[in-house]
Amino acid sequence: MKKDEVGKGLFNEYRLRMGRLNSRRVFLQQCGLSLGTLALSTILPGGCVPANDINSNRSQPNSLNPLDPRNAHFAARAKSVIYLHMAGAPSQFEMFDYKPVLNELHGKECPPSLLEGKRFAFIRGTPKMLGSQSRFKQYGESGAWVSEHLPHFTQIVDDVTFLRGMYTDQFNHAPAQLMMHTGSAQLGRPSLGSWVTYGLGSENQNLPGFVVLTSGGVNPDAGKQVWGSGFLPSVYQGVQCRSKGDPVLYLGNPDGISRDVRRKAIDAINSVNKMTYEEFNDPETVARIAQYEMAFRMQVSVPEVMDISKEPDYIKDLYGVRPGKESFANNALLARKLVENGVRFVQLFDWGWDTHGVGKDTALEIGHINKCRDTDKAITALILDLKQRGLLEETLVIWGGEFGRTPMQENRNGVDQIYTGRDHHPDAFTIWMAGGGIKRGYSHGATDEIGYEIVSGKTSIHDLHATILNQLGFDHEQFTHQFQGRPFRLTDVEGEVIKDILA
Repeated sequence: MKKDEVGKGLFNEYRLRMGRLNSRRVFLQQCGLSLGTLALSTILPGGCVPANDINSNRSQPNSLNPLDPRNAHFAARAKSVIYLHMAGAPSQFEMFDYKPVLNELHGKECPPSLLEGKRFAFIRGTPKMLGSQSRFKQYGESGAWVSEHLPHFTQIVDDVTFLRGMYTDQFNHAPAQLMMHTGSAQLGRPSLGSWVTYGLGSENQNLPGFVVLTSGGVNPDAGKQVWGSGFLPSVYQGVQCRSKGDPVLYLGNPDGISRDVRRKAIDAINSVNKMTYEEFNDPETVARIAQYEMAFRMQVSVPEVMDISKEPDYIKDLYGVRPGKESFANNALLARKLVENGVRFVQLFDWGWDTHGVGKDTALEIGHINKCRDTDKAITALILDLKQRGLLEETLVIWGGEFGRTPMQENRNGVDQIYTGRDHHPDAFTIWMAGGGIKRGYSHGATDEIGYEIVSGKTSIHDLHATILNQLGFDHEQFTHQFQGRPFRLTDVEGEVIKDILA
């Protein structure tokens, strides 16, 4: 299509949209909406927007950009977040939780008392107890126990805080992942990253505020809902980028369309969108304007930031990156580059940690070791790299899965398997946090001598979310969004800040 034909098409679309805006039907719609708003305002206390809605505390920028930087409730310890999610739920018994008593019970039948009233995803009948499939040693001044499968991680044990008393009420992957990232096992809630960018905006207007990077060849079981914006405007959803090929699909201009023509097209479209917003005040129209503008700026900024080939050789070696390939190591380096360039929230999903033992890839003695090898060096490099650049103190890093694994061997459908694996266990698991005002070299909470039940420091997903928001400057109880007649928040009606882990 020629440039003048493109211009004519845009002009015709402009006239069509303007005609609709001035039509009798729109006039009647406006009347109906106005009457409905009046009626609703008499039903809801305080009108449609509660006093503690984060929008009411925002300064009103001159632009319509919903990603303009904003202040939180109080001074923050962290400016950005990097969340490393190991999709499938890694086994704590082969990584961070050393349980000598469990090793002594290896191969013995599980006591009935551990099975009564419990439900499992795949265990049936009476399984056998399963000792750790790796050797442990203590490292650092903190004396943290670390598996032999994480040799690089031993360098940073004194930089992290372990949360050993995590639990959830979900024992299947998809709802557990939703719970971990949205605070609800049901679809439709905004993700943690969406809440953060909704509250704080973005420091770099040429990059998304919330970026998602995946590895392992498969998206999380819960799909893209784990980085969706739910009932928040769609501009706050995560933007999925790639470490191989074009960083963002369909970001480039079509053949025959220059950057100047694209600029004129966006200006024409957004002029209509602004008129639409003035007529209806729909926040999704503002989101559409912001997304067009962001996409245009990203055409220049994203390829530059996402190019790891220009990093010094010692940095590439530190992470173990493979330029041009899709890998967790590439994504870890990109996470550092993104927060360094003002991205507010970076989410890494690495698929393949579901160690049931039904095949080599899910066997603790094979697949789990391979996953540790694929991520150990890069995770350690990320912490060391952030630290040497002075970014760790203002960047909150979180590592973990959606639940834990059982101290019993999985006997799928009551039959012992060829390979070694563990079933899902929501009642006790471990995650760790670093930077962003979190204590260094500390452990919070503990499980019993076989890692089955939490005996101290019990920590819910809502507690974790409340603590993350606290480090970013938000009172989680006051950080709300009005939807369907009531204020919603990430932590629902629960959650307490885990004060013991704060520096």
